[in-house]
Amino acid sequence: MALLACLLTPVATKAADWLRWHNVGAATFTWGPFTLYHARLLSPDGRYHGLGSDLALVITYQRAISHTDLVDATRDQWQALGILQNTPQSTMWLQALAQLWPDVTPGSQLAFVTTQHRGQFWYRPGSGTPFSQLGPQQSSLFSERFLAIWLDPRTTYPNLRQQLTGEKP
Repeated sequence: MALLACLLTPVATKAADWLRWHNVGAATFTWGPFTLYHARLLSPDGRYHGLGSDLALVITYQRAISHTDLVDATRDQWQALGILQNTPQSTMWLQALAQLWPDVTPGSQLAFVTTQHRGQFWYRPGSGTPFSQLGPQQSSLFSERFLAIWLDPRTTYPNLRQQLTGEKP
C-alpha cells in the first residue's frame, strides 16, 4: 500500500504543478457558425519558448465530438503539416489515440502537458471534477508532433497559433 502511494504521489504533484502554470495565450476555434472549443496554452513562466519547452495545452470543448472524429482531425492536421508518414509508428500513434481518448461533451477538457520533452494526456469530464491522467507518458517525438497541430508555424490555423503563443494576430 505504501508503494502504491509513492507511485501515485508524483502523478498528483505533476498535475498540481501544471495547473499552477501561467497563461501564455488563449484562442477559440470555430468551424463555420459553430464554436468547437476554447484552448489555453500554459507554461511555467507564462511565455512560449518553442515546442521543446514545458507546456500545457488545455482544450475545453463546447460541442460533443466523438473520439473517432478527434483522431480523424489529428490525422488530417498531421497530413496538412507534412509530418504524418505512412509508417508503422504513425499508424500506431493514431490507433493508440483512438483507444485512449474519450468522446468529449460540452465543458469537458483534454489537456496535453509536456515536461522535459515528454508529454502526458489529462482528461476532466466537467469543471467540478479533477483532471485524471490518460494513458502512459508519450515520447518526445510524439509530443512535438502533437503540439505542432497548434504551435508549428506551418499550422493550418495561424491566427489560433498567434493567439495561443501570445503573439498579436
